[in-house]
Amino acid sequence: MKRILIPACALALAAMSLAQGPRVFPEGQQSDDIRLKPLKDLNGHFPFAVPKTLKAWEARKAELQLRVAVANGLHPMPPKTPLNAVIHGKVHREGFSAEKVYFESLPGFYVTGILFRPTAKIEGKWPAVLCPHGHGGRLQMHSESAILNEIKIGAEKFKESGRMPKVARAATLARLGNVVLLFDMIGYADSTQLSFELAHRFRTQRPAMEGKQSWGLYSAQAELRLQSIMGLQTWNGIRALDFLASLPDVDPKRMAVTGGSGGGTQTILLGALDDRPIASFPNGMVSTSMQGGCTCESCCLLRVGTGNVELAALFAPRPQGMTAANDWTKAMMKDGYPELQKLYGLYGKKENVFCVDLTHFRHNYNYVSRAHMYHWFNRHMNWGLKEPIVEADFKLLSEEEHAVWNDKHPEPAGGEAFERKLTKWVAERDAKLVEKMTVTELRQAWGALIGRAAPVYKEVSREKVSKAKRDGYLEFADILRLKDHGESLPVVSLYPAKEWNGKAVLILTSNGKAGLFDAKGSPTAAVRSHLAAGTSVVGVDLFQQGEFLKDGKPVTQARVVGNPREFAGYSFAYNHTLFARRVHDVMTVLAWVRGFESEKPEHIRVEADAATSPVALAALAMSGRGVNEATVHAGKFAFANLKSYRDPNFLPGAVKYGGLKTLRRLAAANGVQLKKN
Repeated sequence: MKRILIPACALALAAMSLAQGPRVFPEGQQSDDIRLKPLKDLNGHFPFAVPKTLKAWEARKAELQLRVAVANGLHPMPPKTPLNAVIHGKVHREGFSAEKVYFESLPGFYVTGILFRPTAKIEGKWPAVLCPHGHGGRLQMHSESAILNEIKIGAEKFKESGRMPKVARAATLARLGNVVLLFDMIGYADSTQLSFELAHRFRTQRPAMEGKQSWGLYSAQAELRLQSIMGLQTWNGIRALDFLASLPDVDPKRMAVTGGSGGGTQTILLGALDDRPIASFPNGMVSTSMQGGCTCESCCLLRVGTGNVELAALFAPRPQGMTAANDWTKAMMKDGYPELQKLYGLYGKKENVFCVDLTHFRHNYNYVSRAHMYHWFNRHMNWGLKEPIVEADFKLLSEEEHAVWNDKHPEPAGGEAFERKLTKWVAERDAKLVEKMTVTELRQAWGALIGRAAPVYKEVSREKVSKAKRDGYLEFADILRLKDHGESLPVVSLYPAKEWNGKAVLILTSNGKAGLFDAKGSPTAAVRSHLAAGTSVVGVDLFQQGEFLKDGKPVTQARVVGNPREFAGYSFAYNHTLFARRVHDVMTVLAWVRGFESEKPEHIRVEADAATSPVALAALAMSGRGVNEATVHAGKFAFANLKSYRDPNFLPGAVKYGGLKTLRRLAAANGVQLKKN
């Protein structure tokens, strides 16, 4: 490889640091890597950069749709078990009827809600609207003073029906000629098998619900299998569409979805994963600001490098409306909505996206917001109704008329025993699905877990720091920069004094590049052996190794955000895990080694110690062809043995997609000959 002369001061710097091998950055100075900055959290800024072409967007769309499915535990898409739906307890109001509903989204796991139907008679079938209600539940009710104030400020019109705005939405949609399902979020109203406190107020890890054979949600075992409340709710929404489509009076080609706040989050995700809704109105959640504060609105992997605006864009070019209120959506008219208009413009359908400024109202899905939704659906679902569409008052349902469970329809068992049973059943189902996946499909899934494709050589720049002539070899210290990601890797390269044999070996150690040297600063016997054979040697400080550390102490716990709730999704929905970042680093170094200027190695080998072997295998699985052989041995390591989401080797979904066994298979498929050290 090329040998570049550098200033004498840099040589002196290298000589000063022999005890640990050469330093790249000055003593006491860390890398300028962007990853050392504080982690992103749900209250950050999540802008949407619209691709320049429709082709580029369609590629990005496919990538994101896969990620949404993977993050929600829905890739491969599970088989749909019988709904076993039960409808009972019909009551009548002027213009609509209401019935209690329950069905099984998974065997023994029930979705509950109220089914609203028009009472008018028509030839043919009704369109349908699915209503995920959001936080507060379908039974949320304004107090007497609150509804009077809502009427005073123009947010509601009627004292009776306006007291329960979510029911008012569903009932009015039925009056307007739609079959409507207002279904319960997990933990609300009659959805009691998993408690409200678990689904929406989880704070502290539960050691008793953490085990390799039996576990609960929010545990390391659940996250390693991508099991989450968000995933269960998303699946419930898909099955709710199945339920509506199955009704004899519903036209399955004319279905829409609308929800507010947490229901807006569900609307966004359903729009991303299911192509059946022809129109959508995710109210109060499409924003470049706060992304959903509840544990049910986050899951690992989902929003790394993206946010709700771009996720909402996955619905394009289908018609999609929304509002901006005096909450986290207040900037939408200038930050978010213009980008959505531009994106829809790529399809020639700019008119198919709509946002109205209602920032004089606080967070809501009130009378005014609902009026805009009715107008939007009237236009895009071919209701054919005369505008303006105005809500009418009605008598609310009683507590008894709302209750799905009663003596004839007893409430199903729930609690921790049910939770363990549910997670185990889902894990066993998914294991069978993953067994049938091809190498290509598995690599795509692991690509979603790792979160980034391997770079190519031209994307990696080399900043030369030092060059020194040693006993029998030349020593180079460099910084590898991945400009598009703001990453800076300290590397050391050793080149034989004798003629180079065209071979290179990347050595990964728990101590980073310092692992190439002994206590005296001389290359280890293994490194000397490579150099004597004419092979060049490369070492690197992976993220949070070596020069990334202030105190030099090995990292034993991955960083997490400052949220007091011990939920992996609050950190790893928005940030890559430490494991993934180290995989990125290995892929960066390999890209540089494989394409090094005019002297590309003819043979590349990777050697990893027990601590770095899992990272090495993941990088080899995802880096494509170009590495000839690797010596790896992870000892007794298994992702399934991890007990904490803060473990440096934690990677959401790793167990679901086969762990090290699958990574070895993928690496071998890339032409890597694997050996144990």
